[in-house]
Amino acid sequence: MLKVTDIETCYGHARVLFGVSLKVRRGEVVALMGRNGMGKTTVIRSIMGLTSAKAGTITWNDQPIHELPAYRIARLGLGLVPEGRHIFPTLSVRENLLAVAANYTGSDNPYTLDRVFSIFPRLKERLDHLGRELSGGEQQMLAIARALMINPTLLLLDEATEGLAPIICGEIWQGLSILKERGLSILVVDKNIDSLLAICSSCYVMEKGRVVFCDTYPFAGFTDSVKLRYLGV
Repeated sequence: MLKVTDIETCYGHARVLFGVSLKVRRGEVVALMGRNGMGKTTVIRSIMGLTSAKAGTITWNDQPIHELPAYRIARLGLGLVPEGRHIFPTLSVRENLLAVAANYTGSDNPYTLDRVFSIFPRLKERLDHLGRELSGGEQQMLAIARALMINPTLLLLDEATEGLAPIICGEIWQGLSILKERGLSILVVDKNIDSLLAICSSCYVMEKGRVVFCDTYPFAGFTDSVKLRYLGV
């Protein structure tokens, strides 16, 4: 579905990505890992058209998308859960979800409030609470649910569980497992290696703007020495 080939992305005159390539197949969950500042968020932003790649190509179902504006990329079926969540703080949970609801992909079973509440029942309990009144974990659930309301065929999550309590992390990983079972493709950035590998079929590791390691299930090459070299602190 998604193929990123040799992209190079800059902020001003500073190049951040150096020939990054990765792919996500239909129904696949892919992990993108690395220490802070290695370029993971820039990869996500480049895919979504929020920070344009200066070189290389990004294709979606064999259609080039790297020169499209972000709103058109989203309407093709790419749903973003950005780092920092960026929910609407003065809108209720209900309003956050309904404000973006659309079926751009023509799904036969589009997401409704009840469908997203079946994944994150905690949100139903907070239906009339404002976004700013939610805990960090609840805001993250809302950000994921909001992305689902556009009925994407690929979900991109940047820092899925960063800074959240373990019990909330467990609920989010459970929700992502449900989405995987439903056949949704997912590209997820996170630092919880064990939780990532439990649901992923392939992984990429970044260092200084480059993909330096990739592996596929059962991750025989993803040894402790690789984890220490590229992910250790």
